[in-house]
Amino acid sequence: MTNSPPSGPLHGVRVVELVGIGPGPFAAMLLADLGADVIRVDRPGGNALQLGAADKDILGRGRPSVAIDLKNPRGVETVLDLVESADILIEGLRPGVTERLGLGPQECHARNPRLVYGRMTGWGQDGPLAQTAGHDINYISVAGALGAIGRAGGPPQVPLNLVGDFAGGSMYLVTGVLAALTHARATGEGQVIDAAITDGTAHLMSMIVAMQQSGSWSNHRGTNMLDTGTPFYDVFETSDGQWMSVGPLEPQFYAALIEGLGLTDAPGQYDFARWGELRQMLTETFASRTRAEWEQLFDGTDACVAPVLSIEEAYTHPHNVARGTYVERDGLTQPAPAPRFSATPATLTTPPERAGASTTAALNAWGIADVDQLIADGVAVQAD
Repeated sequence: MTNSPPSGPLHGVRVVELVGIGPGPFAAMLLADLGADVIRVDRPGGNALQLGAADKDILGRGRPSVAIDLKNPRGVETVLDLVESADILIEGLRPGVTERLGLGPQECHARNPRLVYGRMTGWGQDGPLAQTAGHDINYISVAGALGAIGRAGGPPQVPLNLVGDFAGGSMYLVTGVLAALTHARATGEGQVIDAAITDGTAHLMSMIVAMQQSGSWSNHRGTNMLDTGTPFYDVFETSDGQWMSVGPLEPQFYAALIEGLGLTDAPGQYDFARWGELRQMLTETFASRTRAEWEQLFDGTDACVAPVLSIEEAYTHPHNVARGTYVERDGLTQPAPAPRFSATPATLTTPPERAGASTTAALNAWGIADVDQLIADGVAVQAD
């Protein structure tokens, strides 16, 4: 195990994480990356929906895992003991689950009135769909984002689970709990953060919503400036079956593209009547050389042209290497903490670990009494 001393702008902030899937663990990882002291409360045996081996689950990095039986009243009491000294609690369970466990906001605030209680769900804590199962693809559908992504005449295109789970979910949960922490430290008053992926995704759509209402965005996907509706904002296949991304929206950048391609007879950028001709020109020209040749030709220019890389290729791209965007730690290639801070740099600390790997050490570090007895009685589990 590789360890680095804790640092980062959130050094000293204590967080209890009731483990869920996807956006909840990502939010906890981000808080840990930024220096928070996060304790991960797993169920004994771990999460049945965990993807891959625990020691390769990057979302689990940076914090110790303790395994506690939350169906046991003493397990619930142990978590409430953790809450007493915490600044933030985050949970990603269905509405009402933590209340039924005895770990809802009321019980937690009775033990710690300053606690920021962050709740991560897809649909939110209320509304007609609140108790309905769903995943990223469903949440971004109802928020209006998925229907706007795709080519003209084709189906909506699924943008992985980046837009919903992590952008509309995790990032809004982190923003919410940190904003509420500022309030709690100023006033002594904790509060509950209802972070719904549908709400966050809708908020991310602000620019597109504004354009739609101003008449500059069509409800027909694939016909707009940023959805491949314009020939100069798209991807083009190269002679070796690879792809280049092209996005020179501004006139001077479009001019650099045309110059780089050697298209002296290309239509003007906003000669709408000739856009079909322009798209054909770009398609045929990019198909005439390999991706590597186009990379070399456009390297260092302002044409807004870049190669479409696979995940593994992104690890070794010169720009990413120079900035340390991906790092090798604990036998894994993983994204480095982001963003970057000039005075309180974030660092990677502990690697991901299996459920309950640090039960004894972490509960002792948080001041929990009789840890050995809790383990002996099966309330908490120390993994072998």
